[in-house]
Amino acid sequence: MNQTIRELMERKSVRVFENRIIEEEKKEQIIKAAIEAPTAGNMSLFTIIDVTDQEKKDILVKTCDNQPFIAQAPLVLVFCADYQKWYDLFCATEEAVRKPGLGDFMLASDDALIAAQNAVCAAWSLGIGSCYIGDIMEEYETHRKLFNLPRYVMPVAMVVFGYPTKQQQERPKPRRQDRRSVVMENIYEKMTPEEFAKVLQNQQGKEGEDFDRWLSAFCKRKWNSDFSCEMSRSVKVMMESWLGATIQEED
Repeated sequence: MNQTIRELMERKSVRVFENRIIEEEKKEQIIKAAIEAPTAGNMSLFTIIDVTDQEKKDILVKTCDNQPFIAQAPLVLVFCADYQKWYDLFCATEEAVRKPGLGDFMLASDDALIAAQNAVCAAWSLGIGSCYIGDIMEEYETHRKLFNLPRYVMPVAMVVFGYPTKQQQERPKPRRQDRRSVVMENIYEKMTPEEFAKVLQNQQGKEGEDFDRWLSAFCKRKWNSDFSCEMSRSVKVMMESWLGATIQEED
C-alpha cells in the first residue's frame, strides 16, 4: 500500500482542533490542490469562499445545526456550485443562450465536491484534519444573504480544517460498509432490507435488540430529524431559485 492510498484509508473526520493556526503556506497548498481537481470541460464550475470573518463563522455555527467547532476552526471553506460566471460570459458574447438547468447544477455540484475532496486529502497529507458540514445546504435564504450569492451560485459543501488534538488523532476511524453493499458489477442489484440490515449489523457490531434500538435511534437522528427536513426544504428553494420555477413534489 503506497502513501497516498494509506492516507485515504486512514483519513477520518476531525471535530476538535488544537488552538493553532494553519500556516499560510499550507493553506495555499490546500486551496491549490482544490483548484487542480478534475473538472467538467476544464470549466471549474465552482467557487470557494474562504470564511475568515469570525462573525460569519459564529453565524454558521447556528445555521449549520448548532455545531460550535465551526467557529473554532482556523480554516473554513464553503464550496459552491457556480454557473454564474460562465452564464454571464455567454450572455455577453453570444446572441442566444439558454438558462442553466438542473443538469448544469448537478455538473457544477460534481465539480465543487471533487474540489472539496482534493482539499480534504491535501490537508490530511499535511497533518491537518477536516470535517464536511453538509448543513451548509440548510437555511439557503440566510446563507445566500450571508455570502452575497447570485442566482446561479449554490453552496453544496462546507469543510472546516484544523490540526487535530491528540485525542482526535488516536480516536478509531468508524468502520465503513462492506464492499458488497456499495460495489456492483454491470447492473444495480437491489438489496432487501434484511440483506442491508446484515451489512449494517457487521459494520456497527450490533445484533438483535441492540441493532434494532440503534437503527430506530439512527432513523430519528438522521432521517426524521428537523435538520434533515430543513435541508430538503432549503434545497428545494435553491432549485426553484436556480430554475426560476416551482418544483412540485409527490406525496
